[in-house]
Amino acid sequence: MASTNGSKSSTSKAKATPPKSAGKSQARTAAETAVDLPVGAVLSLTDRVTELVEPLTGRSAAEKQLKSYRTEMRRRVKRTERRGTTARKRATAEARKTRNRVEREARKHQRTVETTLKRNRNELEQRVREAVDLLPV
Repeated sequence: MASTNGSKSSTSKAKATPPKSAGKSQARTAAETAVDLPVGAVLSLTDRVTELVEPLTGRSAAEKQLKSYRTEMRRRVKRTERRGTTARKRATAEARKTRNRVEREARKHQRTVETTLKRNRNELEQRVREAVDLLPV
């Protein structure tokens, strides 16, 4: 970052040529960012690798850490399996409920159609009988 020493001459110079100093400041900021980003990434990576490798310095520590990783992995697999089982059961129950509801509605519609058909058939037969009775013999 640019430093100011508080004298009026440097302030007047900055006011006299603002585009040049502003350009330098932006260029400097961009250059610092371009350098800081990869350096920070490398430092983060170094920290992470150190965290991973440090427990594995001795054989017993490494075996203990591996056992811990296996145990944690088993727990995660079991947890995932339970979640999958729960989701499957929930989906199956929902499908069963939907199927039962659709079947119930279909039976209701079928009964309605059969009832209407029977009523219309009886009414038609009654009208035909009445029409036949009115015919001269």
